[in-house]
Amino acid sequence: MTMSDPTNSRTLPQLLDLYDRAQSYSLALIKDLEPQQIHWRPNEQSSAIGWHLGHQAAVNHYLVRNLTSAEPSFNPKFDSLFDSATTEPERGDLPPLEEIRQYRSQIANSTHRITTRISEGDVGAPHQLSRIADGLLHAVINHEYQHAAWIKEVRDTMVSNPAPHPGDPHLIDVDGYWMVGPNSGEA
Repeated sequence: MTMSDPTNSRTLPQLLDLYDRAQSYSLALIKDLEPQQIHWRPNEQSSAIGWHLGHQAAVNHYLVRNLTSAEPSFNPKFDSLFDSATTEPERGDLPPLEEIRQYRSQIANSTHRITTRISEGDVGAPHQLSRIADGLLHAVINHEYQHAAWIKEVRDTMVSNPAPHPGDPHLIDVDGYWMVGPNSGEA
């Protein structure tokens, strides 16, 4: 059995596919950047591209662990570093990109594992958690694209080749940000 929210005709596996596409888009934006470009900050009040990549993952994990699974932190230091409540000057230095990618990957794997369990009804209160997971995935996907827009803006000042387009027919533009649009019956 695959759980879905009756108010939204997308199933949780379909939302996980959209989640994977959003994550891939963020990483496609940095594919042609050098490490120093990913870590560059114009001043101490600005966030580097690498911070946005870590922040996307941290928020993803905060939501999953607090709304569905009570899962422990993968890296408490990164949780603080990539939390927007930590002011830019207090964040310190970014880790190497490979560590940020690993953090993102751990959180994405956890999100898939937990959402799949919810989708299969392998949790207490499966219908209630299915509705929570639906809203959670929408929020995580939209947040990923929100920060991808900021990554793209900075990226475009660094390289001459155009940034890739997300190319996902399930997205709509809202105030210049890509967001999951209403389901047209396909996913």
